[in-house]
Amino acid sequence: MDEQQHKKPPNSRSHTDPFLVNYTTSDLRTASEFLATWLPFLSRDLCTRCTQSLSDRIRSIDPGEGSQNDTADDGDDNCDAHSLGSWKDGVEPNSAVETPAQRVSWADMAQEDDEFGEEENNNGHNNGDSNGSSDLAKVVSEKPTLPREQREYIRFMNVRRKKDFICFERVNGKLVNILEGLELHTGIFSAAEQKRIVGYVASLQEKGRKGELKERTFSAPQKWMRGKGRQTIQFGCCYNYAVDRDGNPPGILPNALVDPIPDLFKVIIRRLIKWHVLPPSCVPDSCIVNIYEEGDCIPPHIDNHDFVRPFCTVSFLSECNIVFGSNLKIVGPGEFDGSIAIPLPLGSVLVLNGNGADVAKHCVPAVPTKRISITFRKMDPSKRPFGYVPEPDLQGIQPLAYEVEQEKKSSGHRSNHHTKRHNKDRRGGGRNDAMGSANRSDRFSEFRDSNLSSRSANRWSRKPGS
Repeated sequence: MDEQQHKKPPNSRSHTDPFLVNYTTSDLRTASEFLATWLPFLSRDLCTRCTQSLSDRIRSIDPGEGSQNDTADDGDDNCDAHSLGSWKDGVEPNSAVETPAQRVSWADMAQEDDEFGEEENNNGHNNGDSNGSSDLAKVVSEKPTLPREQREYIRFMNVRRKKDFICFERVNGKLVNILEGLELHTGIFSAAEQKRIVGYVASLQEKGRKGELKERTFSAPQKWMRGKGRQTIQFGCCYNYAVDRDGNPPGILPNALVDPIPDLFKVIIRRLIKWHVLPPSCVPDSCIVNIYEEGDCIPPHIDNHDFVRPFCTVSFLSECNIVFGSNLKIVGPGEFDGSIAIPLPLGSVLVLNGNGADVAKHCVPAVPTKRISITFRKMDPSKRPFGYVPEPDLQGIQPLAYEVEQEKKSSGHRSNHHTKRHNKDRRGGGRNDAMGSANRSDRFSEFRDSNLSSRSANRWSRKPGS
């Protein structure tokens, strides 16, 4: 019996250690992932053996880590090649677009609760009847011991950013990457924050049905056919999708009455700027909420140039595909033919800029289940509606400084070559899932592979994962 106990794998510590027995399997896995992310920092001045010991200890916290980790090459001096903190562990090129598991991730561990209420309070806001109900200002009383700024910074540095989308098409006789400028950011909103936003949208929808919002804020067309009937809630301006009954062309209506941007949405905007999702030169001053029921869609289009670039859309409630192509075709109600479909995970932020905004059209096929998206855009100053007044609390927002900038300020002896390379890898904080230093043949090889897969199944409908 004693001999069997001595042969227990390293992860048995989580079952016997008196400190760990008080935590659930999910808690232990979350802690292991969180600490593994910080291993390069924690082991910075340690020797190879100590680094490996620390890596093994962190690995042993996770009950799900079995004997497969025991086969690591102990003679390898490059600790980053086999430690849990290495970028090589589980970070695949397309990992940013996989459907996230419905549990608290290591990225949320710094702050499992909803930080929005705390930021609103720090900025001197409370949600009145016009901008949100009092229950949305509720913040969980038990907070982690870390200051809010430190929790925010940890989460910011762990955002995943995919910027290497590639899909070549011939446009005006030239081969063009129609997805150039497209970015996908994940880890921006915690599960609690997503729940808060979705609940607030439901309250806005109810107000719209009761006629408690301004004339053009809420729109709920009748569902006269499959794919038609998506409800919208617009703030800051009213955008006209097509020529209306009064003869107004598509674009921002100068005289339409809509409600101002709610306080909760302002908090979202501040985070998008602070966390390097949108540049400070492009702070959104309008937004539109799209509420999809099963079967609803958005047909192929390019966003009107009454709005400047870049702009972004945030996805909630369910994952869906967004389809891109320079020549999208309507196959049937809610079904479209396109070159490539990109999955939008829960809570993800898709940024459209460059060719991704102006060369490729995009559409959302009929969704398989209820979905909410919020698109944040900045109006062209010459197109703003009459009487527009800039929001004072959306002025002067500055992005968070990230690690390299802080280190450069504290120690000016770091080489320019290293700083520039590190800035490129971690621009905007977080994990960059872009191709980075892939050579020319790698890039075109990836294009050919993705092109083959997209051409083999380029009809996108409401079927999930299609």
